[in-house]
Amino acid sequence: MPSPALRAIPSVVPAMKRWSALGKLARAAPALGVAALLLFAAGTGAAEPRVSTFKLANGMEVVVIPDHRVPVVTHMVWYRVGAGEDPWGVSGIAHFLEHLMFKATGKIKSGEFSRIITRLGGRDNAATTHDTTAYYQRVAKEHLRAVMELEADRMVNLRLNEEEVKTERNVILEERRTNVDGNPLSLLSEQVAAALYRNHPYHRPALGWAHEMARLSLSDASQFYRRYYAPNDAVLVVAGDVTEGEVRALAQATYGKNKPNAAIGPRSRPQEPPDIAARRVRLEDARAGAPILLRYYRVASYASARAGDAEALELLAWILGGDDTSRTYRRLVGEQLASTAGSNYESTGLDSGRLAFVVIPLPGVSLERAEAALDATIADVMANGVTQAELDRAKSALEAQRVFESDNQATLANRYGQAVAVGRSVADVDAVPLRIQQRTLEDIKRMAGEALKPERSVTGTLIAPASAENAGPMATK
Repeated sequence: MPSPALRAIPSVVPAMKRWSALGKLARAAPALGVAALLLFAAGTGAAEPRVSTFKLANGMEVVVIPDHRVPVVTHMVWYRVGAGEDPWGVSGIAHFLEHLMFKATGKIKSGEFSRIITRLGGRDNAATTHDTTAYYQRVAKEHLRAVMELEADRMVNLRLNEEEVKTERNVILEERRTNVDGNPLSLLSEQVAAALYRNHPYHRPALGWAHEMARLSLSDASQFYRRYYAPNDAVLVVAGDVTEGEVRALAQATYGKNKPNAAIGPRSRPQEPPDIAARRVRLEDARAGAPILLRYYRVASYASARAGDAEALELLAWILGGDDTSRTYRRLVGEQLASTAGSNYESTGLDSGRLAFVVIPLPGVSLERAEAALDATIADVMANGVTQAELDRAKSALEAQRVFESDNQATLANRYGQAVAVGRSVADVDAVPLRIQQRTLEDIKRMAGEALKPERSVTGTLIAPASAENAGPMATK
């Protein structure tokens, strides 16, 4: 299973997989084999759906994922805009607008959107990343048109006022105080990311810097809304008890009425300069418990990688730290140097991805000793590669994960919506399992040599000030 530290801190490793019973399957994967897992999937009704796509006349892309087991639908609208589009000096505006999208439109009062969804027996939510902003509803099939009408309305008819902007600004500032400023590990992650990206907007937190969030205005929100919210900058995803024909008719009757924004074009962002030096961040915080080591490597994402490289990174990350059979876990936890150790590949970014490691040393073990063991583990994989048994286990574990994810309607909607929103095709997403199975030992070794170069990394440490003063000769285990 993933390390407890990684599961406990999603802000540090956003895409960490949650396994529960699947962890046992992962450890048994070499014996089960991929074919057995696929048979298991067929037996549970979790076979891959036949996904279809089309585009409305106004430029809105539509993805349909049939799932006829129950008369329920998951409806999502993904905008191709996120914190990466925040203007310099206005960090947090994409996330702020996400909050404000639940205010009044020309048809409904402020706050009424979620209340209507609740009265329909559904649920709704939203999320902002650096690359996307997504809005989500899950309702009974007969309410799909009503949900589409609501979402199409706020796409172009949002009405904001100064009082609501002021109130919601206080909400996002409190969100930052609670989730980031109140959590030393989140602060460390934020600082490590800021050091990992020096020129690209991934340098800034998606939530925003507090001093800039405090100045966000009605004008900022309105300008951002008019610039980016339009059907030709959005992807509609409907998963559930529907056909393509049903969704097409409803989408044309609702979203099809919205006019495109001719000013919207391909995204263009500043790129990173060449990496020439490893970087370090040291955070001392009196609230810190056990010392923690966090390391990020800047790597390719699925959207930015060469063919097959992202799949090799998925496998490499699993072999290095995906569960308690992994290299880092066996080396650091097995040799009683750490209470937990693991890694994760954040693969969904538009411009790049991130390979993350986290280590929590046992009491009496210095951060330096734990880091040396991590370095040795990484160096061994870079120099010697991995074994066929490790690669087979990782392939089966990732296939098992996909099988179980495919049994969840909302997870499928998220999988395809996020990918299409950053420019990937449905065919590309569907080809991932085969490409994973095609990766070789040579692919993994090559990828380790490219991705794990020290100059591509930032290493962060978190300690309490008292621990820093006492981390002398006694911490030499």
